[in-house]
Amino acid sequence: MSTLDEFSIGFLLSLLLALIAMSAFFSGSETALMALNRYRLQHRANSGDKSAKRVAKLLERQDRLIGIILLGNNFVNILASAIATIIGLRLFGEPGIAIATGVLTLVILLFSEVTPKTLAALEPERLAYPAAWVYVPLIKLLYPLVWGVSAIARLLLRLLGVDPEHAAQHSLSTEELRTVVAETGAMIPRRHQAMLLSILDLEKATVEDIMVPRNEIVGVDISRDWADILEQIQSSHHTRLPLYDGSIDDIRGIIHLRRILGLLTNQSFNKDTLLEQAREPYFIPEGTALNQQLLNFQNQRRRIGFVVDEYGDIQGLVTLEDILEEIVGEFTTDPSTRMRHAKPNGDGSYTVNAMTNVRSLNRAMQWSLPSSSARTLNGLILEQLEDIPEPGTQLKLLDYQIEIETTKANMIQQVKLTPPKTKARSKRR
Repeated sequence: MSTLDEFSIGFLLSLLLALIAMSAFFSGSETALMALNRYRLQHRANSGDKSAKRVAKLLERQDRLIGIILLGNNFVNILASAIATIIGLRLFGEPGIAIATGVLTLVILLFSEVTPKTLAALEPERLAYPAAWVYVPLIKLLYPLVWGVSAIARLLLRLLGVDPEHAAQHSLSTEELRTVVAETGAMIPRRHQAMLLSILDLEKATVEDIMVPRNEIVGVDISRDWADILEQIQSSHHTRLPLYDGSIDDIRGIIHLRRILGLLTNQSFNKDTLLEQAREPYFIPEGTALNQQLLNFQNQRRRIGFVVDEYGDIQGLVTLEDILEEIVGEFTTDPSTRMRHAKPNGDGSYTVNAMTNVRSLNRAMQWSLPSSSARTLNGLILEQLEDIPEPGTQLKLLDYQIEIETTKANMIQQVKLTPPKTKARSKRR
């Protein structure tokens, strides 16, 4: 203190201003470095940006970085307080101590804390990258002191049950990734955002949610006459057809029509030859998540599989295209294909096959029928009514008006469905 008394008021004020500026640097750079987008930083570092690499290396050991920042910040703040006290004593005597304390507190708060930290939070890269040029040599210069402070800090954290190494990991959950994608705004086109979100949603859906039910599987019954089999193969709209013997539960293989096109005109082509060209069927346990099944298809080099329950009974059929459509939407824009299960009636309503998969219907028609429980429209209605309805029965699911048109035995065959938006437009007209 006595050494500082020898300097003039002007020099002490200049030194005080310099210390306040240094305090602002430490406070602002700390906020900027902690507020950096880690994924953008890593991308820039991987792209060869030297400044980004320097900052990324600093952030690998946050305990050391925070240690050097706090050492510097506390040092300059304490020294600034001592100098302000001397200036107050010289100018105002004993009351100057209180005056200096009050003024310095306000100045540090405004110019060394609030302003630089706000700027750093708004534009972290603007402050973080230049600050790295200061901190890298400073950490090397004061390494023994920084190492000692960091070691004590890590010990205290472990006593509190916190593992610094584990806490430093920046992994995101699925829901957090959804938020990141949703907040990208115009940086990612809306359609691409929808695709990314659909990929994340694959783990929430299972193969049963998108499979073709067993009663709708189109295949070739090899127990029938050879002429009927040939006619079915030649008129098929599918590239791959299951081969079964009498019942779909007795699957004999999968035939790719392109492999047998050249054999159709061959007089020696028969059932045995057809079975020789078939590939072994591929079975999928029910409950398999779509993201896992997508990988399974890739690993097994398959495009089609049969969903089986715990007893080995076939429940339905799933193709690679079905899973991809969950991500990108319907592959075709042909209205006749998109509306194969929902035919417009001209009054804003649609005639819908009740066995249609709800998720497929929502995707094709841009509807939002509930699909969390029942998989088909028939199941959804039965779940709501808790009884087999008679034709003419009407109900409302969310804002969708549904009228039962035809039933058969224990299931609904066909319904008339009026979606809310179409219904609203009809009223305005």
